[in-house]
Amino acid sequence: MSNHDELSFDVTLRVRDTCLCLHVQRAARALARRFDEALRPVGLTNGQFSLLMSLNRPTPPRISDVATLLAMDRTTLTAALKPLERRGLVSVTVDETDRRGRRLVLTPAGRDQLASALPIWERAHAEIDALITGSDPETLRADLRALS
Repeated sequence: MSNHDELSFDVTLRVRDTCLCLHVQRAARALARRFDEALRPVGLTNGQFSLLMSLNRPTPPRISDVATLLAMDRTTLTAALKPLERRGLVSVTVDETDRRGRRLVLTPAGRDQLASALPIWERAHAEIDALITGSDPETLRADLRALS
C-alpha cells in the first residue's frame, strides 16, 4: 500500500478538525482583523498597539528584550518600528551601558497615542471575552501562554 492510499479525505477532515496550529492561526487572524478595525480610528494596527504597549516601561527596553516578548526576530521588529519612528511615536537610542546596543523609547506622542487606544482595546477585549462561552477566558490565556 502506498502513502497515497493512506491519505483519504477522512484524514483531511481529521486534520481540519483537530489541528491546533490551524485553529490558533485562524483565531489569531480573526482577532487581528477585529483589533485592527477597532484601533483604526486612532491610526494603529493591533501589532503597533502591542509594540507600543511593550515599550511602556519604567526603563526603555533593549531591542532584543522587545523581540523576545513579542516573539519576533530582530529584523521584523526593526521593520515594524520604522513607521512608528517616522510618526514620532518611538525613538531608538544608544544603550548607555552597551554602546553597541539600542533601546526603544516610547515618546510623549507615543504615550498619548497609546492612552487614546487603551479604552478601545479594553472595549474590544470585553466584547471578545463575552464571545468565549465554552471556557474561561483566563484559562484560555494561560493555555496560550503555555504554548508560547
